[in-house]
Amino acid sequence: MSEPNETAFVSELIRAANQIEKLTDHEVKQLLFRSIVMARDLREAVGIPGSGTPEDAVVRLYDIAVAVDQVSPAARTGALLEAAGLIRDLRIVVESGTKLALWQPVSQPVT
Repeated sequence: MSEPNETAFVSELIRAANQIEKLTDHEVKQLLFRSIVMARDLREAVGIPGSGTPEDAVVRLYDIAVAVDQVSPAARTGALLEAAGLIRDLRIVVESGTKLALWQPVSQPVT
């Protein structure tokens, strides 16, 4: 995804968060799933693995998206703003040219 599309999407997320009472459950869910895909793609671009734990922002966004009908408007707003911040921050890392590589020690043969 290109920078203008990401910037426009971040703006869309912020607008949606500020007008949460006007959005349907489906619209919030759709925005959150789009955010998850974009965050995953940006993470892959710089080599950031997802942890898959509840502390992972993408996992939190997913949890709210799948239970959006049971989540308070404040939690929906928070999730949309968290998604906007995550995408914005990842875009900055991508633009910086930073690449991460995970280092794993070579196992010593057992003798």
